[in-house]
Amino acid sequence: MNLTLHQKLLNIARGEYHDPHNVLGIHESSPGKRVVRVFVPDANRVSIERLDQKKKTYPLSPLEIDGFWQVEIHSDVFFHYKIHAGYSDGNTYSYIDPYQFMPTISENDLYLFNKGDHRFVYEILGAHPLTHDGILGVRFAVWAPTARRVSVVGDFNRWDGRFHQMREMGSSGVWEIFIPEAREGVLYKYEIYTAARTIRIKTDPYAQYFQIRPENACIVYQSTHQWQDQVWIEKRAKTNVFSSPLNIYEVHVGSWRHKEDGSVYSYRDLARELVPYVKTMGYTHIEFLPIMEHPFDASWGYQVTGYYAPTSRFGIPDDLKYLIDECHQEGIGVILDWVPAHFPKDDFALARFDGTALYEHEDTRLGEHPDWGTYIFNYGRNEVKNFLLANAVYWLKEFHADGLRMDAVASMLYLDYSRKAGEWIPNKYGGNENLEAIEFLKHVNSVIHEYFPDALLIAEESTAWPGVTRPVQDNGLGFTFKWNMGWMNDFLSYMSKDPIFRKYHHNELTFSMLYAYSENYILVLSHDEVVHGKRSLLSKMPGDDWQKFANFKVLLGFMITHPGKKLLFMGSELAPWHEWNENQGVEWHLLQWEPHKNAKIYVEHLNKLYLNEPALWEQDHKPEGFEWIDVNNADQSIISFIRHGKNYQEDLLVMCNFTPETYFEFRVGVNIPGEYQEIFNSDAKIYYGSGVIQNSTHSSVEIPWNGRPHSISFGLSPLSMIIFKRIN
Repeated sequence: MNLTLHQKLLNIARGEYHDPHNVLGIHESSPGKRVVRVFVPDANRVSIERLDQKKKTYPLSPLEIDGFWQVEIHSDVFFHYKIHAGYSDGNTYSYIDPYQFMPTISENDLYLFNKGDHRFVYEILGAHPLTHDGILGVRFAVWAPTARRVSVVGDFNRWDGRFHQMREMGSSGVWEIFIPEAREGVLYKYEIYTAARTIRIKTDPYAQYFQIRPENACIVYQSTHQWQDQVWIEKRAKTNVFSSPLNIYEVHVGSWRHKEDGSVYSYRDLARELVPYVKTMGYTHIEFLPIMEHPFDASWGYQVTGYYAPTSRFGIPDDLKYLIDECHQEGIGVILDWVPAHFPKDDFALARFDGTALYEHEDTRLGEHPDWGTYIFNYGRNEVKNFLLANAVYWLKEFHADGLRMDAVASMLYLDYSRKAGEWIPNKYGGNENLEAIEFLKHVNSVIHEYFPDALLIAEESTAWPGVTRPVQDNGLGFTFKWNMGWMNDFLSYMSKDPIFRKYHHNELTFSMLYAYSENYILVLSHDEVVHGKRSLLSKMPGDDWQKFANFKVLLGFMITHPGKKLLFMGSELAPWHEWNENQGVEWHLLQWEPHKNAKIYVEHLNKLYLNEPALWEQDHKPEGFEWIDVNNADQSIISFIRHGKNYQEDLLVMCNFTPETYFEFRVGVNIPGEYQEIFNSDAKIYYGSGVIQNSTHSSVEIPWNGRPHSISFGLSPLSMIIFKRIN
């Protein structure tokens, strides 16, 4: 329907017009003439000043509809101009009219976005300072396809949605406006007039910086960080992660350490203290629980409202870049937790963004998580897929992250995840697989491997879904690693039992090796295992205090020597009695007591042993890297095995005794005759152990044992992990 000028003006005044630039701004009225039409509500006088060489000023006349002013000017050319608006209080406000500018988004950008495959769409949507037609300002762009009108509101227009009404870019659903003279640091949101004629004030899905909670306005931001990590990036590109050490320290930024006044450490504080600590402790990587903006502290960041913004709790975005840069310069990799599985229902954010179920499904059987009270992304909608795809690219490209750990992947894969019969909708084949989510994961992982072939893509996938770490071209999901939740559950169950009864549960100790090479695994003792009444690792252990510490040490010792990469949650190295509390954080005061101080020393030495012994990581994901010597000694709850390096001279003989029984003479078979030296003993006094056994070097003898032609005899400490290495 062709509207008259009068109808268009009325619609703008009502806030219901999709293309105000078509009416407002400067337009050719007839050959040699230009009409300038502006909307300045509440003004009682308006003029414009040309910004070209003529520098002329023209008074405007009011139109019949309040707020609109117009002047016709003899001019053969278009020119930029500034509005001078006077008000009854005597004040005059001057600003460059945003409606005189052509669009700043190309048709190709819109096409790729609607197709769902614009890998860098965050450079287009959101708020971006730029120079347009020689004028400095900020481009704002947002996707709201069913909106009747979208306005940018902020501290620069008194949060008044009548100003800065945006134009809709064709049928793309994207709304855009360039606001001259807007600058970095201004606060803004979007005012959306919905199809149901309601007003919704929303934060920008692509905003890169927010106010500190509980405030939630977006902040226009432009990075100035200069990266200094080129050496690390080049080294990373040459590293085969599967045949290299990977030992991750999992960190919740808000509670790793608090200052004396109780305040949290900033990103820059962590650069000064966390980075050298992690390096000293012998970890290779830090994994941060989600640092994306979120309103609720107790969600630990897993209920994200600002997917493109580091939380402002700890500093500005460039401060996080500084922290990651420092990690890289010290040889520490950085993995970020990423949450594409769900988002919270907070009304200011993604939920019902344009008045409809835009990012989520309308049907609660598809669009809501019953466990978490959150919405589920609609992985079948191109623009939603693009939002998440570009978000993954964003953190790897703009923040130089070395990898992403994707949270709650199982909840994405299954339509009936945590649902009863009748609470979910089968796929088109009648199955429970979420076909759209599966294709989304494959596409995201393929794109990331294309742009960042050395990035770590880690799945927290708690079921036996096949091929999680198989390449996409081989019908896998394309992840690099998968958390080994089965090993974690079985082993913690085994370790929590009294040693007297462990012989009846020996399979919980050994079962993991039956599937150890079905995926590329990371062994994890994460934050999830030390919260919500699950108790700390130490408190899970049976026995008196000494036995609890001994069990704790053999727990970590077996983890380090078992095939698979490693992850340990922060603070676990202190062997705390209490489970993690995000409000209290790591209990550093425990270091004043010897058992906890020695536990930290033990973890440090264990980590450095891991780094220095290629047999523990060179063939992690190959059956050739592991060999049982005795897997069946359930009666004594003792296991023995060999970790093979690529060079047989690096092989390690590992003994684990899961009872408090001491054996002064214990025999084990060996493949190669020679001298075997003890290189590690978890029961050493330096680790708060008994020190009852002090092995040195033991020569093999030609006594067949455990199916081997040779064997060695040595002392086996109680509740211990002991490692021998052949020295000649």
